[in-house]
Amino acid sequence: MATAKKPAPKAAKPQEATAMLRADHKLVSGLFDEFEQTRSATKKKAIVEKICKELTIHTQLEEEIFYPAFQAALKDHELVPEANVEHQCVKDLIAQVQGVEPGGDEYDARVKVMGEFVKHHVKEEQNEMFPKAKNSKLDLMALGEQMFARKQALMAQA
Repeated sequence: MATAKKPAPKAAKPQEATAMLRADHKLVSGLFDEFEQTRSATKKKAIVEKICKELTIHTQLEEEIFYPAFQAALKDHELVPEANVEHQCVKDLIAQVQGVEPGGDEYDARVKVMGEFVKHHVKEEQNEMFPKAKNSKLDLMALGEQMFARKQALMAQA
């Protein structure tokens, strides 16, 4: 008797740039929530590794593609520089927890502070930067396609 084949999962498709970034924000926010609820050191480590991977790829996409396009289109000298400084703070925290065994209050505190930095950063992007991008001459679909291709390459490397 033949068994029915399960359909292949739908491959992710390119989407408008800010929609793609919002989806990343939602994913990482959920991971931080999951970390807060977890007591198992093994699970914490796995969640933190996923957070670090997602944030590393996300920040790279923003720094390589989204921010330069935003800055050029809007002649921005405030939001992008601030976002880059926030990215550096998060990268510093990633370096302090990535590959480290969970244990003690400092590990959890670093992850919590990272989550707070990310939450602040996301709020500013979604409330200030994204509306300005939508109201600009930026082709957000073309930008999304470029970011999607780059994200696929970075995920394959990770």
